[in-house]
Amino acid sequence: MVIRRLLVLFGSQTGTAQDVAERIGREGVRRHFVCRVLPLDSYTIADLIQEPLVVFVCSTTGQGEPPDNMKKFWRFIFRRNLPAASLSVVNSAVLGLGDSSYPKFNFIAKKLSKRLMQLGSQNLLPLGLGDDQHDLGPDAVIDPWLKDFWAIALRIYPLPPGLAVLGDHVILPSKYSLQFEGDASNGSVVGPYVTNKHSTCPPSSLHPFPARMVAIERVTDESHFQDVRLITFDITDSGIQYSAGDVVMIEPRNPADSVEQFCQLFHLDPHKTFTLKPNDPATPPPARLPQPCTVQYLVERYLDINSVPRRSFFQLLSCFSTDELEQEKLQEFSSAEGQEELYSYCNRLRRTTLEVLFDFSRTTAAVPADYLFDLIPEIRPRAFSIASSQLAQPKHIQILMAVVQYKTKLKKPRCGLCSSWLAAQSREKGDVYVPLWVKKGLLQFPADIDTPVIMVGPGTGVAPFRAAIQERVASGRKGNYLFFGCRGKTKDFFCGAEWEDLQQRGCLTFYTAFSRDQLFVFQCRSIKYTCNI
Repeated sequence: MVIRRLLVLFGSQTGTAQDVAERIGREGVRRHFVCRVLPLDSYTIADLIQEPLVVFVCSTTGQGEPPDNMKKFWRFIFRRNLPAASLSVVNSAVLGLGDSSYPKFNFIAKKLSKRLMQLGSQNLLPLGLGDDQHDLGPDAVIDPWLKDFWAIALRIYPLPPGLAVLGDHVILPSKYSLQFEGDASNGSVVGPYVTNKHSTCPPSSLHPFPARMVAIERVTDESHFQDVRLITFDITDSGIQYSAGDVVMIEPRNPADSVEQFCQLFHLDPHKTFTLKPNDPATPPPARLPQPCTVQYLVERYLDINSVPRRSFFQLLSCFSTDELEQEKLQEFSSAEGQEELYSYCNRLRRTTLEVLFDFSRTTAAVPADYLFDLIPEIRPRAFSIASSQLAQPKHIQILMAVVQYKTKLKKPRCGLCSSWLAAQSREKGDVYVPLWVKKGLLQFPADIDTPVIMVGPGTGVAPFRAAIQERVASGRKGNYLFFGCRGKTKDFFCGAEWEDLQQRGCLTFYTAFSRDQLFVFQCRSIKYTCNI
């Protein structure tokens, strides 16, 4: 008897490709396949030659770069010494997710599809290219592509006798079971950050360094509509090394009022502790979640309850609904025909998961806690360009952060999760520790000391150039030219005193453009004459 196995591998940066991969896994289970859904870098690549049926779901980041969780796989699959027929027994399909407004639209998926064919894999159907720019989003491609894929897959691997495809109304088992153990000692939050401070592991997504917030300074005028902060973190004894152009990754938290509201909705005691038991032995527990864990920690630091929910959220929620009107609306939002309505309800207004749960309160009350991990994705770390140089400030990392807040038709303003959380921290209440780590950025600066550099950085985009200028000045390098633009000299002239001081010392040639000042001045009288390089 042929084993009906399906492996779904994904490379995802923002969570969209992971969401699609998990959807394919659920649809595979409904068709009685034995399914595994994994990030590409979590899969043992050597086992790929034995997989009968594989679906790759890949996004493209930056200028044609693979997502972080498939970079190891990417380097391996393009090794020149791999045999040409190494994947000859593998039936594969590739689904790409991208944005056609970028020059390298779906570059990773296109290149991977060609490479799989070079290694002998049999492509079951043409490459799928989901596009964020489509009126209906990537689902406009994903839905018909999946329909074709399942038709082919069931032709190769027919359903076992007596079995039929499970309908959407059938609730599949949850990923995990929550086994509650009682109250947390002293009602405290279980958290790894204090213990990780002395960890021998280099700071990473699994082992972030708890950096103490040393300073948080508003660098825009109080009367200015935009609140921008220069934040300084202490990285003493962290082992972190960085250079100009690198980025710092920060793990944000949900605000206390959101955590409280969520726990009330699901009738959860925030001080209860639990352990996670995977319902499928092939599914590992979340790496970022301590075991045991409190409900408070789970909701505050792991579940992304303030994100805009995806289509899969509504599909799963509809399965639990006992209210006819709520179920009908949820089913509409999760259908292909209801995507315009869903966009108007959720995406256009930036309605959050927590707000949707309140809107469908009768359904929410019927959702078992075991399904929280299936329903709500984990919080993604936020990336910030580093705005300081380790040569100039060896014990610190600085970021230039705009506090995100804007209005939609909803009464409550929309707020950025990470920026709002950081801006709300006060050192007056005691030391504040922020979990972070550093990764290499795509922006690189010349190593040659004699090479001049022209930098154009409007607004907070000046952050990596501040790091580069500090680094180059500390190294005694000349030929630093910065073009900076903002609305007004007295409103949002970031680090203005620093630039003027460097210019007076002969370390920087500086040009400004203030677009909203009454007398518009572009201080670039003659670049060809002044900037003789």
